[in-house]
Amino acid sequence: MARVLIVEDEPRLAQLLADYLTHSHFQADQTASVREAERRVREGNYQAVLLDLMLPDGDGMELCKNIRRFSQVPVLMITARVEEVDRLLGLEIGADDYICKPFSPREVVARVKAVLRRSMAAEQHPDGGLELDRHRFEAVYQSARVALTAIEFELLATLAKQPGRIWSRDQLMDVIYPDHRVVSDRTIDSHIRKLRRKLGEGLPGGHDWIGSVYGVGYRLQAQPEDDPDEDE
Repeated sequence: MARVLIVEDEPRLAQLLADYLTHSHFQADQTASVREAERRVREGNYQAVLLDLMLPDGDGMELCKNIRRFSQVPVLMITARVEEVDRLLGLEIGADDYICKPFSPREVVARVKAVLRRSMAAEQHPDGGLELDRHRFEAVYQSARVALTAIEFELLATLAKQPGRIWSRDQLMDVIYPDHRVVSDRTIDSHIRKLRRKLGEGLPGGHDWIGSVYGVGYRLQAQPEDDPDEDE
């Protein structure tokens, strides 16, 4: 059962959306707080967020930007701001959909389903091989599943967005430590080694999914390297 977080300060509207989502077999949670919403999303337990823009303790646009610093969870903005510039801004900062009030709750549910379909399709490797199951934090290949930690999953999901693209340590650190805490850049190497080991031991074929580019960073690759340098 997919979980949806409703961030809305109108209790009747929030409950109405929750009722319709529950009827459509979603688990719906509610909050009216920007701070609480960010805390819950950081825990990684949601597959979608319905986000109002005008909230008592902050702005939904800023919350969306903050979420995009550490998570790719689908965000659907629900708001009374109907101007084109607001819609464009919302989409540019990372929203997956923008729904203007007043709206039909049935339409909102339909849009949530559509966004989740797109999100799950986007997490499949283009060669039809490696898949990422965000519901379970697992990597899947030829029916084999490997359980990952939240950090390992976010690292792999980031690499999988653009297979072949080289990501530097600093870029990957921004993904897993969006609060910019002071840690050694070799922390990424440690996470990558553990991730490589899990994928190598748990998935068939002995494929080295993560390649190293000496002095630059890491990439997800469709073909194994001859002699990957795990210490990069």
